[in-house]
Formats: sequence, structure tokens, C-alpha cells
Amino acid sequence: AYVTENLRHRIFQNTGERALQERQRQHMARGLPKQKPIAGVKEVIVVASGKGGVGKSTTAVNLALGLMANDQSKSVGLLDADVYGPSVPKLMNLKGNPELTDKNLMRPLVNFGIPCMSMGFLVEEVAPIVWRGLMVMSAIEKLVRQVDWGNLDYLVIDMPPGTGDVQLSITQNIPIAGAVIVSTPQDIALLDARRGAEMFRKVNVPVLGLVQNMSVFQCPKCNHQTHIFGLDGAKELAQTLGVEMLGDIPLHLNIRETSDKGQPVVVSSPDSPEAEAYRRVAAAVVRRLAEHLR
Repeated sequence: AYVTENLRHRIFQNTGERALQERQRQHMARGLPKQKPIAGVKEVIVVASGKGGVGKSTTAVNLALGLMANDQSKSVGLLDADVYGPSVPKLMNLKGNPELTDKNLMRPLVNFGIPCMSMGFLVEEVAPIVWRGLMVMSAIEKLVRQVDWGNLDYLVIDMPPGTGDVQLSITQNIPIAGAVIVSTPQDIALLDARRGAEMFRKVNVPVLGLVQNMSVFQCPKCNHQTHIFGLDGAKELAQTLGVEMLGDIPLHLNIRETSDKGQPVVVSSPDSPEAEAYRRVAAAVVRRLAEHLR
């Protein structure tokens, strides 16, 4: 009798726990915002890194240009979601305030055929953004929803570094086709890149793969190659995570100089090995997107 009573108690306990878990799941589902597509945009690609200073924004800009260079029939937009440190205005050589349409939507600024939107267009170039979380969320909502993007095949979003409020807000509010993680081969950068990849998995965003940036430095005089940040660290992380290695981008003076001039290497030096590296990454991203749609 004691065994029977004990068994009955455990069954009721397990049933109660399952019911509680189900109620919690339903409560969480109600609490999360419903994802709403961006008007006119077919697929959204986020470019992220767990750490700042790994070349994420340069990669995002050249990825957007690479997508268009690989297929001239595709229309591509670029959203700078790094509210605190917007880089797209400088990288894309754009200045000025967006005009408003009749529907009170902001018109993106355009260069190299890419419509762009950034917080950098709305504040002074050197003005610091000293905002709390709710103000940042409101700004992101405006940059996403109150912009006349027209019809885009791809919208590339340059995410801020880390795994904070902005990343969660974007991934929970917008259907994301896939995430591209950028990292250098350096161990300390790879730790944060892994956190970024795991975050996207938790919010059910497909990780398209990793880009290993600043992978190798080749001396312009003797052509000797030096792996300043380590050898193949991102490739090893990709294998550990079970995701694809989308490509290697070298540490090259040409990339830095063209970026600083607001003339990204994909458009200013299209025949260079550096531009070809970005176009290969863009082609890999398109292939991975197609695989996820199957």
C-alpha cells in the first residue's frame, strides 16, 4: 500500500510539474512580441560578432555590396543597428538627414546602389549617444519600421557587438533569414563569437556560418604570410558549433584604406583578391539561405 501511494504521489507530482511547465510556456509565448516582416523586404540577414573591433561593420558593408555584385538583378539594403557606434555613414561615404515621404517615412540615403539607414544620419557625427535601453529600443523600432525601404531582396543588418537588448529586440520582432558571425582567429574573440552564435540558436535564428576576418597578413614586399591573430581559430570554432565556414578575409592595407575613404573594396577594387574574398562570402551566404528554405 505504501509503494502504491508513493507511486501515485509521484505521478501526480510529475503531472503537476508538466502542467506548470506548459502554463509557463504559454505565458512566455504570450509575452514575446509577434514577429512582423519589414514591408517590402524579402530576406533579412544579420551580421554580428560577440566582440567589437573584429571588422564586423566592414564585413557587413562589403557583404551587402558583394550580394549585389554577384547578381545585379538583386536589390540590397543596409541597416546600421549599432546605435552607440554607427559606422555605416563613414564606410558608405554618406552624410545628411533622411528626407520624409508623404507617409512620413524616412527615405534611406543611397550610395553604390545600396539604400542605407543609420543612427549616424540623425545625430551629429561626433555626438555621443547617451541613452538608456528603452530609448535605444525605440530608436531601433524607428530605424526598422519607419523607413521606406522600397522592395529589397536582402536587407543586411549590421548588429552592435555583444548579445544585449538590441540583438534580442531585433531577433524577436523581425523574421530573420539567417545570421553571419564575424570573428578574428584570436582566442579571446572566438569566445565571444561562440556566445553570439549560441544566442541566435536560443532565439531560433539560423546561423548561416562564420567569417574569419583578419585571417592572415601578407607582407607587401616579400609576400611572407603571418597569422597575426592565430591560425584557423574560427574554422575550428565552426566545426565545434557544427556550422559552415563562409570564408576568410585577409588583414590587408587595401581593405583598411578603402574603408576609411568610404570607398569599400568590393566597389573600389573589384578585381583585387580582397574583393573576391568578400564576393565568395556573399555567394556562400546566398547558398546557405537557399539550403534553409528547402
